[in-house]
Amino acid sequence: TSYGFSMNEYSIHLRYTLVTYSLKRSVVLEGTKSLVDSARSLGYLNSATDTVKEPLPSQECSLAALSEMAKELPLVDDDEHEECVQILVAEDGRTSHVDLFSRVTENRADWATVVTLMGEEYVIPPHTAFLLSDFTRIQPLVHYERRFDLIVMDPPWENKSVKRSRRYSSLPSSQLKRLPIPLLASMNCLVVTWVTNRPSHLRFVRDELYPHWGVEVVAEWFWVKVTTSGQFVFPLDSHHKKPYEVLVLGRYRSAADDTTRFEMFETSEVPVEDQRLVVSVPSALHSQKPSLSEVLKPYIGAEAKCLELFARSLQPGWTSWGNEVLKFQHTSYFTLTPTDDVPKDEAADDCTDKPTLTPVLSSPGESSRHGHCPTTVD
Repeated sequence: TSYGFSMNEYSIHLRYTLVTYSLKRSVVLEGTKSLVDSARSLGYLNSATDTVKEPLPSQECSLAALSEMAKELPLVDDDEHEECVQILVAEDGRTSHVDLFSRVTENRADWATVVTLMGEEYVIPPHTAFLLSDFTRIQPLVHYERRFDLIVMDPPWENKSVKRSRRYSSLPSSQLKRLPIPLLASMNCLVVTWVTNRPSHLRFVRDELYPHWGVEVVAEWFWVKVTTSGQFVFPLDSHHKKPYEVLVLGRYRSAADDTTRFEMFETSEVPVEDQRLVVSVPSALHSQKPSLSEVLKPYIGAEAKCLELFARSLQPGWTSWGNEVLKFQHTSYFTLTPTDDVPKDEAADDCTDKPTLTPVLSSPGESSRHGHCPTTVD
């Protein structure tokens, strides 16, 4: 009974793992082929062989270090809720002297603005709110008194390669339980978590984290990463890196024993289909995930309030939180164009993930993050 397993238990566990992987492999392989064929017919992918390109250099970001320094600031008093929000008022599209650490910052304008932080400039999209902090300074988000209908999170999962690379900080899984999801989620809120391919992380989310928050698992999706010619970025059967990542979707049900409230909301929600695929060419920026706004829209209300946790960029219409929430908003990632130079036929776009901004912005990773909306398949 080494490691707490009898031989019979180990055999059952191994068979279950193999069957699960076989089913997952079939879904990814067949679904991706269908989507890639459709994308090619629409001209979204190249037929030529891919050329290997180096990742774009990442702007050195000290936001996490600044968040550590912000811990020296006094905690926000529970009686000062009205001071937990600040609204950007910009002149000529730029503003400075704002407190980005202890308050939720809002840009309520119909155009983007540029804020200055420690001598660096960051682009804030229109109708956006954000909080730059870590776990110990998340109170302003709770005091924001806004319940969200969609919460998407991309935790910095702890693993050996991350520790070796030191590219970004990681977080022990157990610390995720400290996130105040019950204080942020509206009833029936759709909660979506990006998970690595480590089985222990997936089990933790499904069996510990979601039940701890009162979230019921309803579906498991896959983000499949392909090259510009439609090939998997890694071999599907690779033992080291997979060409896909998992998303665990759940609905916030409040207290687990509150069956009355569960039944009341159960009939009004839109069912989430299991094992759907999101297939896209990854962003040129390291670890940047595709926006899920369009693919999740059918499962939330038209006026849904959306929140991203552990965010490293901002989305128009969303609230975002993280200790590097402005990382990919640095002006070095954008091309700023005066509004007068924008052709009228480019003032709007069919994909809501690409905002119309003033000044108009384009970024190095735009082709994969703000270009064609991700396609899904049942």
